[in-house]
Amino acid sequence: MNRPTPWLPISFVALTVLVFAGFFGWRYYQSTQVPAVAEAPAPADPASQPAAEAPSPAPPAADAPAGIEHPVEEMAVETESEAVALPGLDESDDHVSGRLSGLIGQQNVLTFLQLDGFVRRVVATVDNLPRQTAPSAVWPVNPSPRRFMTLKEEGGVAETIHPDNSQRYVPIVRMVESVDTAQAVAVYRSLYPLFQQAYEELGFPGRYFNDRVVQVLDHLIATPVQSGPLAVTLLEVKGEVPSTRPWTRYEFADPALQSLSAGRKMLLRTGPDNHRRLQAKLVDLRQRIARR
Repeated sequence: MNRPTPWLPISFVALTVLVFAGFFGWRYYQSTQVPAVAEAPAPADPASQPAAEAPSPAPPAADAPAGIEHPVEEMAVETESEAVALPGLDESDDHVSGRLSGLIGQQNVLTFLQLDGFVRRVVATVDNLPRQTAPSAVWPVNPSPRRFMTLKEEGGVAETIHPDNSQRYVPIVRMVESVDTAQAVAVYRSLYPLFQQAYEELGFPGRYFNDRVVQVLDHLIATPVQSGPLAVTLLEVKGEVPSTRPWTRYEFADPALQSLSAGRKMLLRTGPDNHRRLQAKLVDLRQRIARR
């Protein structure tokens, strides 16, 4: 399906969970609805807020509040980034774009990512992945160029995801696999104060964003790989206005699968091979940003 189906699941969570999140979602019908505040609080509009200085980095783990489970200072960072003063969150797009270009290349940045308000987009999307919907309005990625494809046997009624549909995700999977995870984590760590500020603005004051990232990674890593064909059904739209984009309205026919979180359904739609490859990268990332 082609719609806003993003190219995909940050620093590396902007590059696996994040990039991953957007690229692999399809814009199923529910995601076109206005999200409930409790479900997906919208990031603040930078234009409506005064410029804010980035918060100071979190204190060392020894002094960190007991509620923090995975202090950024304990990340397994093999390549330390040179310390650079961070801009305020509202002025951070150019700085973040430069860091991401150094990590994945400028062409990949322009091809895959939505750079306006990138940090806020990343934080909102990551927080939404374990929820039922991950609204496309805040995804940090660009739409994919191909439509979601299904297969219906001649004379049959049941539809399944087309075996070739997984090919739409191969470019982003290859890009994600090519990124040096240690360098990605070093970028994430250097930008962390911006992510933390955006997370608190989103409606979680006193909560630690990296703890949420680890929760989301664990949630996605635990998604069982589905090896067989996945049946889908086209959601009926009632009303006088005809639907001109039916490929955006597919749901899993199995209620158990359809009831999964947005992030897990994204993974399933990539196909079993892509799913396994992405999970391997997520496991690598998780080992580096969480306490061992």
